[in-house]
Amino acid sequence: MTKHTRGQNQGIRKSKHMKKVLIITYYWPPSGGGGVQRWLKFVKYFRQFGWEPIVFTPENPESPAEDISLLSEVPIGVEVITNRIWEPYSFYKKFTGKNKEEKIQTAFLSEKKSSQGMFEKLSIWIRGNLFIPDARRFWIKPSVKLLSRYLKNNKVDAIVTTGPPHSAHLIGLGLKINTGIPWLADFRDPWTNIDYYEDLNLGNRADRKHHQLEKRVLEKADAVAVISPGMEKEFGSIVARDYSTIPNGFDSDDLPNLSHEKSIAKKFSLAHIGSLTKTRNPNNLWEALKQLLAENTAFAADLEIRNIGKMDFSAAESIKKYGLEGYLKLTDYLPHNEVIFAQHEASLLLLLINNTPNAKLILTGKIFEYLASKRPIICIGPVDGDAATVIRESGCGRVYDFEEVNKLKADLMGYYKLFKKGKLVGDCKNVAQFDRKNLTKKMGGMLDSIV
Repeated sequence: MTKHTRGQNQGIRKSKHMKKVLIITYYWPPSGGGGVQRWLKFVKYFRQFGWEPIVFTPENPESPAEDISLLSEVPIGVEVITNRIWEPYSFYKKFTGKNKEEKIQTAFLSEKKSSQGMFEKLSIWIRGNLFIPDARRFWIKPSVKLLSRYLKNNKVDAIVTTGPPHSAHLIGLGLKINTGIPWLADFRDPWTNIDYYEDLNLGNRADRKHHQLEKRVLEKADAVAVISPGMEKEFGSIVARDYSTIPNGFDSDDLPNLSHEKSIAKKFSLAHIGSLTKTRNPNNLWEALKQLLAENTAFAADLEIRNIGKMDFSAAESIKKYGLEGYLKLTDYLPHNEVIFAQHEASLLLLLINNTPNAKLILTGKIFEYLASKRPIICIGPVDGDAATVIRESGCGRVYDFEEVNKLKADLMGYYKLFKKGKLVGDCKNVAQFDRKNLTKKMGGMLDSIV
């Protein structure tokens, strides 16, 4: 076990009168990506609401990206406990012919067509059927043992686990059994209804085990937080109890003095932030753009499609199929502080919901920073889903079903005409509720209720 403190002063220092919360998270700076943001921001603001955070995280995680800039958001004096863990990814990389330095992406994203499909399929079967609940399962027992010893000598008032990976929740379950300390389980994504669950090729035994573990966590946790009303309803069908919906959000501190005036000389830029997986590939958008390009030479001269994040091979192939590769600008990864400016500079922001059975309950973290940027949003997903509700109530954009082409095409041309006049601006309202400080107050209140 390694203990250290680091971070910068966020205005509120430790107080010996604060309650203490141990937060177990797999993703923590300098790891980058969306999985870090939620609890990094809660930790940043917890002291304002009477909670002193202590973070437990792996010393050597397999993270999809690295973002050193996020370290500056950790408040000064926060205790971070780490332990070295073993994961099977080195064997997976060797087995599938990947470079040992290559990052493992979520949702089975692959930037190039695999030449070893049989080995990929076998490795996925092994991951789904033998590594339950996930490939981080070997983190569970050593962490329960280490933290049980730590908690004997260091008083904390509550424990939080956040998943995925849902192995973190099994650490919380073990600590609850060993110590009796109140435990809050926070779900950033579903468990057995996560969008890639069917891709795991689970046998009956493995599927049954996943459902049993999911139900046990939902039953034993003192409180359960979810990020969307759809998730609350889904979990309620598994275990009838109280759930709290606390969505992701935006940090107003990340938005210093951003002007929203646009120059008509810039490209008509459609920007997508995050991984463009095969289930997010918006063929209707590509079709609408293809038709507009054929019909309008000025549109063709101004168009830019920008993706900041990894792009699955299948999505890249679709872009080529529709003749759009010449308009594509790819950026593999940007630090979070640069992403904020990239969102602000876009003409339109693309919110692409996974075309999967759980599409209605998906409420991605990026949507809230999109709202804060005050740029118009084009959302492709269920028109009656949780994301559509947020966009509709905020007035920040429009939603189109996965198969909709004609209305999408017409609206894109309408946005383009506004762009040419220098009048393409967002008209967002009611977004303050998603400020990270307000959300931290709600999470702090949940913890207050169980201690």
